[in-house]
Amino acid sequence: MDNHLSDSERKKVNKRNSKGKKTIKSSVGSFEPELVKKRQTILAENLSDKIIGFYGLAMSYLDIASHHKEMYDTDISHTVLSQITDKIIPDVKAWQSRPLEALYCIVWLNAMQYKVKVNGKIQHRALYNMLVINKEGKKSVQGMYISESEGANFWLQALTDLQYRGVEDILIACADNLKGFTQAIFSIFPKTQVQLFIVHQIRNSLKYLSSKDRKAFLVNLKKVYRAVNKSIAEDQLLNLEEKWGKKSPIVIESCQRNWEELSQYLQYSEPIRKLIYTTDTVEGFHR
Repeated sequence: MDNHLSDSERKKVNKRNSKGKKTIKSSVGSFEPELVKKRQTILAENLSDKIIGFYGLAMSYLDIASHHKEMYDTDISHTVLSQITDKIIPDVKAWQSRPLEALYCIVWLNAMQYKVKVNGKIQHRALYNMLVINKEGKKSVQGMYISESEGANFWLQALTDLQYRGVEDILIACADNLKGFTQAIFSIFPKTQVQLFIVHQIRNSLKYLSSKDRKAFLVNLKKVYRAVNKSIAEDQLLNLEEKWGKKSPIVIESCQRNWEELSQYLQYSEPIRKLIYTTDTVEGFHR
């Protein structure tokens, strides 16, 4: 109604009608309407939680308005929808800046790539996600940030934000082998152990191998990553170099260069190993 009664409409002496009361009698007795509550200003207000839910499922204002029209046979403008969805902005900002715990045992740092339409053109975006496990073993999301692409400099900003919100130390940070990423982590949390996602290392390695060699290479590589301890794993890494060093020097050099960050999980028990060297947790959250 406020949107309809714009300044130009008010100048035309278009104003709100007066209001009154009446009782409706029917075969089931007197009643008061439940869809439109007392002192309710707009119908959509009663449906704000549903509208925000639809908005959270990536429905456009046009889709929400069409659904609202079909369900309740009433129109709702984009302005009213915007006013309702904007109500969550203070909650979002409060969540983004809330204080955090001083120590987290495990932190997964990974970005999800997606596409968005801006002014009719498709653009790429990166959603930076920070999942954590605290000292009580509880998992939660402590940070989500949006950028045009993934880069170590933006991760540095995100990690600085964690520190500003009260995080003093991280025991294990699980990340991919993005250039400069490990250095960015150490610059904020110098005592943190960085464990690179092994699956990312494997995917990058396979790109440099012919399709006929990949199966045999993976058989030898699994002996490295499934070793009982770090000493045996390093022996298997030497065997891998002997078999594949001449044929795929780039792959072997990459494994050796990143070995310290790839092998941190070997000092932990099997349940913790599965948590920190795979991407299952963070990819589950992305899905």
